[in-house]
Amino acid sequence: MDDNVSDVFLIHDAIQASGVKARTHVARDGEKAIGFFDEADGDDDAPCPHLVILDMNLPLRSGREVLQHLRKGRRSGQTRVIVATTSNCARERDELMTLGANRYFVKPTEYDEFLKLGLLIKELFADETTSSV
Repeated sequence: MDDNVSDVFLIHDAIQASGVKARTHVARDGEKAIGFFDEADGDDDAPCPHLVILDMNLPLRSGREVLQHLRKGRRSGQTRVIVATTSNCARERDELMTLGANRYFVKPTEYDEFLKLGLLIKELFADETTSSV
């Protein structure tokens, strides 16, 4: 969930670089993100995300609000969440992890560094494979 077109492009590149096969859905604001999760929770045939890459500075509803809403979901409540933000504030990181984020990624300014988001994605799915064996 990100409103910045450049960041969405970089996120897609990071996903592709991770080697994880994924279908992506982009919500450009917090209201649309919450609507997407509500639809998944209300309709078992609707897509439910396995991973959310969540920007903290979304229009209309903050990433914090979206995360809190997501964690209350019937189906979406167990979705893995990587917070992607420009903030490197330890207090914010701790708060978001307490609210249920699985990882915290500080958006870098360099392309190669941004692709490291793909390593976090791969790591989250490797954790699932390892724990289910």
